[in-house]
Amino acid sequence: MAKRTSLKDIAQLVGVSTALVSYVLNNKRENRISKAVAQKIRKAAQELNYQPNQIAKSLKTNKTRTLGLLVADIANPFFSSLARYIEDEADRQGYTLIFASSDENPQKFRKLINTLLSRNVDGLLIAPPEGTQDQIIQLQQQATPFVLIDRYFPDLRTSYVALDNHQAIYLATEHLIRSGFRRIGMLTFQTELTHINERTRGYRSALNDHQIPFKKRWLREISRSNLIPEVAKAIHELTAGHNPVEAIVFASNTLALCGLRQLKSQSIRIPDNVAVVSFDETDINDLFHSPLTYVRQPLQEMGQLATRILLETMSANNRITQANLPATLVVQASTQPLAVSLLD
Repeated sequence: MAKRTSLKDIAQLVGVSTALVSYVLNNKRENRISKAVAQKIRKAAQELNYQPNQIAKSLKTNKTRTLGLLVADIANPFFSSLARYIEDEADRQGYTLIFASSDENPQKFRKLINTLLSRNVDGLLIAPPEGTQDQIIQLQQQATPFVLIDRYFPDLRTSYVALDNHQAIYLATEHLIRSGFRRIGMLTFQTELTHINERTRGYRSALNDHQIPFKKRWLREISRSNLIPEVAKAIHELTAGHNPVEAIVFASNTLALCGLRQLKSQSIRIPDNVAVVSFDETDINDLFHSPLTYVRQPLQEMGQLATRILLETMSANNRITQANLPATLVVQASTQPLAVSLLD
């Protein structure tokens, strides 16, 4: 293995002290050093391929300039896009981001939290799985700086950045009602996670506010562990028989993708047979034969805000900031008003 270039190597090449090299490369006291000498030092560092020893630096400052991001699944377009915005913001603030996926598994989540902490990250951004309140409480007790993102626990006083999930699905359901639809179904997850249950509450609130009696059979709660067969069954039962639903709201992009595949396999046409509202901005929204109406989350704002709140928390660990950001409904052909659809 090639010998790592040290400050001493640069100092010997230029003919100055090691301390002077350190001052220049750390942008200190350059007003007391001639520009010519500083330029020589920087050129020598570049020629020798000098790389700062971050481990030694972190031992001295007790900071690693790294942040940890723990999401449910980095392959999910929502989380991958969010991670990119967080990574960009962290970089602007002089930090490197390390991220991992919990796969909605509390045991894996716990293991990854411990791994990130063992790497001495300066703070954590966390999208916690169901059943991980105890782990979050432990982080609070350890005075670990963290911000929850996308998900939060209302019984715990923590900083978080999330969507206004009630407003998001209320907006989607109300749009369907104003487009002439009355029998509106919803596919959501069977879970205790607040953000998902807030979406269900938004759906029911919109029906209630527009005097549409809620029917239990319209709301289908899907188990993550049995996703495909349960979605297939729900789609069939919602769209078949007497008085099938006229529209379906999907409470997540995972459910939407699975549901769209089932609609296609069952030869159910959108919007001719059923209108559809999806969740999140994905390529399929425009590539589908009938561009999908969908709920857009403010991902860039969420990522940037969560990162900034975390950095503030790291400097003032007693500060709590909570934000629920509004969604936007992007209306496309999949929710064509009922009267227009019937005329076609």
